[in-house]
Amino acid sequence: MDPKIGKKNEDEYFARQEYERQRKLAQQREAQLEQDQRDQLKQTHWMRCPKDGMELVEIEFMGVKVDKCTHCGGIFLDAGELDQLFAVNSKQSGVIIKVLQVFR
Repeated sequence: MDPKIGKKNEDEYFARQEYERQRKLAQQREAQLEQDQRDQLKQTHWMRCPKDGMELVEIEFMGVKVDKCTHCGGIFLDAGELDQLFAVNSKQSGVIIKVLQVFR
């Protein structure tokens, strides 16, 4: 076997190994940056109205804590709160049941 070919194959092997190591490091840095950006967005938008960006306050509505915008008056529900409202009202009839059924 020609020693030049062996050296070339060895160099290619180590170059591929170094490339893979650098690629994995870059992916880890990107994932961390994405997490940092998500954390920053969460902090920036925490308890802010998705419609107008104003402050949300937590109010109790029919035994469920919901978020209400101090500016536009919009009501926003977290995951599971619609089901809680539906459970509270399942024995009653009326408009609220029909509205809740639309979003279920």
